[in-house]
Amino acid sequence: MKVIIIGAGIGGLTTAIALQQLGHEVIVYEQSSEIKALGAGIVLAANAMTALRKLGIEQKIIQAGRIVSSFEVVDDQGNVLSEVYANRFFEKYGIGNFTIARYDLHHILASELQQGTIQLGKKLKDFSQNSQSVSVTFEDETQVQADVMIAGDGIHSVVRKKLLPNSRLRYSGYTCWRALVDISDIPCDINKAFEAWGAKGRFGFVPISDTHVYYFVCINAPVNDPHYRQYTPADLAKHFANYQFPIPQILSATTINNFMQHDLYDLAPIRQWAFDRILLLGDAAHATTPNMGQGACQAIEDALVLQQILKEEYDWEKVTKHFEQKRIARVTKVVNNSWNVGKLAQLENPLLIKLRNWTMKRTPDRMRDKQYEFLYEIDF
Repeated sequence: MKVIIIGAGIGGLTTAIALQQLGHEVIVYEQSSEIKALGAGIVLAANAMTALRKLGIEQKIIQAGRIVSSFEVVDDQGNVLSEVYANRFFEKYGIGNFTIARYDLHHILASELQQGTIQLGKKLKDFSQNSQSVSVTFEDETQVQADVMIAGDGIHSVVRKKLLPNSRLRYSGYTCWRALVDISDIPCDINKAFEAWGAKGRFGFVPISDTHVYYFVCINAPVNDPHYRQYTPADLAKHFANYQFPIPQILSATTINNFMQHDLYDLAPIRQWAFDRILLLGDAAHATTPNMGQGACQAIEDALVLQQILKEEYDWEKVTKHFEQKRIARVTKVVNNSWNVGKLAQLENPLLIKLRNWTMKRTPDRMRDKQYEFLYEIDF
């Protein structure tokens, strides 16, 4: 087939790799003049790493990133509420969770594609389809045709908005800051990741190299709050001054040119991703809050599942129906679980926080493992 992919994000690039490996003609159209990796870092959980292994690019990811030996949820003073060790993933699934800078991941994915696959500066204006093909018009008035179109154009998907005008984004109730920081002068344990949950907000620490850490901060706030839009790293350091070391120190070490803030949304789950010769994929189909670290991971799963279906089936209508059957229920559960985790993590009421922390400390490992079993025990 000749395939148009709209959007050169993680989902779009991984899908292009998967389809080119099958011999399909693929062009990825990206509205930006350059590929920008929004967000400082990313965790690729075991399910995503398994998919990347099957696509043949796992080792490149491993070389550019690092494995996390453990992940802790702690309170604002560093008392451990729950902990998961990497060796348990290796023993059970043969692979662990990796962290990597987003720009490194984008570079690796783009380098796997045939030369000329990615066309930059192509902002989608409109599209139409008939029983045989899809026609796309860009804002520079150029037009292209293909057998099918895959919309990987993100949470604010132009394609989805036209096909499903009643689909809606849900504001999580909290805003988020992200940065990548050099911690050479801060004595941190760079072998483990953690999240600190407290009444003033949440801080996440994700090492991506021996010298750099990706962090995120979530604070409850009204939509598009003008007060928080003006926040600097120094403001955040003051806000979290009473949190455990090294949280205030990392915030103080942040440079303003490597600092971004945005409100967090997800997409209220939708029950249709396929529209004749057009297929929604990645965040365009199932944008989720980042509380389970599964946004990019589910997009990578999409790419591999689509590839595997196309190995067995050539009728596009049957392909997309099978794709929906395999993906929608699973991803909807991820989206809803992530939403609920976020609400739990962002509690401000002292009594509810005390009850949450007490419960988390006493939750048996086998109960926590059930969540990971659902995520990682996927039959590709």
